[in-house]
Amino acid sequence: MRPFQIIFSPTSAAELARMPKELQLQILGEFRGLPQQAIGTELEQFGKLERGGRTLYRFRVGDYRIYFERHELGLLVHRILSKHTLKDFLYRSGLKTSEDEALQSNPKFWELIESAKTERKP
Repeated sequence: MRPFQIIFSPTSAAELARMPKELQLQILGEFRGLPQQAIGTELEQFGKLERGGRTLYRFRVGDYRIYFERHELGLLVHRILSKHTLKDFLYRSGLKTSEDEALQSNPKFWELIESAKTERKP
C-alpha cells in the first residue's frame, strides 16, 4: 500500500497558519477520515467543480471551505477560505446559481485557485 499524503500548497498553508490554533486543529482534525474516503469513493459527498478536464472538490469545515484535488500522492489542498469570503465573492459577482455551479463557471475563481501555484513564501 502506497503512502497517502495531504499536501498543502504554500498559499493554503499560509491561510491555515493565519488562523487561531484551535481552528487549525479543528480543520486538521476533519482531515483524519479523508484519506479513506478519497481512496475508496468518488468523493460524492463533497462539492465538485469542473473546468477544462480539471476537478476540484469543496470540503466544508464550519465556516471554512477547503478546495482540493486528487494528486498522485493523495490530496492537494489549494485554498482554505472563509465561507463569508465566498458569499461576498458571489454577491459581488452577481451570481444567482448554486455555490458550486457559480464558482466552476467563473474564471475569477479559477484564477484564485491558480494563484496558489504562483505564490511563493519568502
